[in-house]
Amino acid sequence: MKRNKKQRQSLLVETIKENPFITDEDLADKFSVSVQTIRLDRLELSIPELRERIKTVAEKNFEDEVVALPIEEVIGEIIDIELDNVAISIFDVKEEHVFKRNQIARGHHLFAQANSLAVAVINDDLALTAKANIHFTRSVKQGERVVCKAKVISIDNDRTKIEVISTVHNECVFKGEFDMYRSHQ
Repeated sequence: MKRNKKQRQSLLVETIKENPFITDEDLADKFSVSVQTIRLDRLELSIPELRERIKTVAEKNFEDEVVALPIEEVIGEIIDIELDNVAISIFDVKEEHVFKRNQIARGHHLFAQANSLAVAVINDDLALTAKANIHFTRSVKQGERVVCKAKVISIDNDRTKIEVISTVHNECVFKGEFDMYRSHQ
């Protein structure tokens, strides 16, 4: 469906608000316009490029909010966290994360991102993985960005259940349910 400039720009603002990590290429595909048109729209609307949007989110310091482990031990970059509720991180798959023969990410990196986010979302000094039920739904390639979302499902005494879903371009690549031990509430 062909939209006029005003409609497209309005939808562009909404789309970037929903997913600040969407690329200009993905926006161009979504709106059936050229990448240059998207860049001109962003410029006109004073929307920074992807790298700047990520940097802005990443500069928000979550160090004081994460209590279960040091922030530097989280695999990926936390971009949002609400303890005992939800957390989001991003992980860019680079050459050192993949098998050399096929550029597919090694599974332990995706698991580490999900598991460390499940630990980080817990509002306790101690959080350990008691059990994990995980499923890799598709392989992830070098150069892809994995967005991981952890959501607390339940808290019972010394246990917290957390659902974790990792996506690439809104396509699920990993999902898991983590049963986490916590020292107290």
